[in-house]
Amino acid sequence: MRFRLKAFGLHLLGSATALTLVLGTLYLGWYHWPGWYLSDVKNVVFVLMGVDLALGPLMTLIIANPRKPRRELVRDISIIVAVQLLALGYGSEQLWAGRPLYYAFSETVLQAVQAYDLNDAEVALAEKQNSPLRPHWYNLPRWIWAPLPQDPLERDKIAKAAILGGDDVISMPRYFQPWQAGTSALRTQLKPVDKVTYFTRPQKERLKERMQAAGLPVDQANSIPFTGRGLPLLAVFDPLTLQIKAYLSPK
Repeated sequence: MRFRLKAFGLHLLGSATALTLVLGTLYLGWYHWPGWYLSDVKNVVFVLMGVDLALGPLMTLIIANPRKPRRELVRDISIIVAVQLLALGYGSEQLWAGRPLYYAFSETVLQAVQAYDLNDAEVALAEKQNSPLRPHWYNLPRWIWAPLPQDPLERDKIAKAAILGGDDVISMPRYFQPWQAGTSALRTQLKPVDKVTYFTRPQKERLKERMQAAGLPVDQANSIPFTGRGLPLLAVFDPLTLQIKAYLSPK
């Protein structure tokens, strides 16, 4: 039994180290708060943890028999590790493809823009028309303003496409502008939490409790929804400086 436990412990240590390096790099680079929450990637992470921290070492615990020929034991553990590496590679690719690249203010909300929201054609257009704000593979999340274009025909086209489930302006980096250029428009969209859409009445009550606990006024026009793949957050700003004071979950 001691042999099995030693093999299990070593396998668990190696698996935990590899998983920590992958998830730690992605978290510190792209998914730190509020990216992890808004991207709603917990299911991918749970699968990775299940395969790499539970199933793999557990299988080693089962097959690690000191009476088994060494070549056979090495073969069996190698198969387990190969399956783990495949799972880790697949999960890492999914997390990389979904990493947040922008946090955009657009019209009435803040929105997280993930890598797979941007198609190659739009990236190519951004390279030609808006190079400073086009996405690169190495870019960490950037705060930007994504207004609809001035051309009324183009505005109407984008609005209709978005209603029908097509690309919205947040998927078109050729239209992105620096964050500071949109602060005046942002200020007009801040509302007291009771008037913010996207949240139910019980959720608004929880949000007000959390604002009060954080010393934030609940009756000022200081809030805006922050949306992503999952449940939105409430972003609370200082109405004067437009510095973000808090991201609050309605859960």
